[in-house]
Amino acid sequence: MRDEVAHVVIDPVLHLVLDHGLRRARISIGSLYQYYPNKDAILAELLTRHLDGDRAAETLRQYRDRPDPIEEIVRVFVHTVIENHLDDPALLRVMIEQAPRSGELLERVTRLEWAMIGDLRELFERHPEVLVRDKDTAARLVASTVELTVHQLIAAPGSIDTTRLEHELVAMITGYLRANR
Repeated sequence: MRDEVAHVVIDPVLHLVLDHGLRRARISIGSLYQYYPNKDAILAELLTRHLDGDRAAETLRQYRDRPDPIEEIVRVFVHTVIENHLDDPALLRVMIEQAPRSGELLERVTRLEWAMIGDLRELFERHPEVLVRDKDTAARLVASTVELTVHQLIAAPGSIDTTRLEHELVAMITGYLRANR
């Protein structure tokens, strides 16, 4: 069933996205296939570039020893994650649903996730406004919540107001972090 959906729905979407990008770059599909043997290779390259462009961990590290309010830090972090996913929501959806997941690629995604979790944990341990007791679990929850929510809502058909998404995520996360439980 999943393969049927891929051929009926996803393949045309990928073709449209690629066609639009190729026209903008003034490149033919034939030229593209000189460098990439098939659709999976193209998707793997696009996913790799998406991961390369992720600036969330770098953003967190900039706030490592700064006294900024936690809400401001969370806002910049959430904003950065949203910005990382706005280039092409249709392509993001295709990458989420169809990108090949090689062992090497999955290992890289896992490394990036754990680096982000480590940066969040370090921030939470040092920041005086973060009152949640289990900072390790909090870091994992915040990383997963932001990444998965942004992926799902930006890639979903139909647009979402990203400013409202940012405000709501920031309110939810800062409320959780400031709770003394």
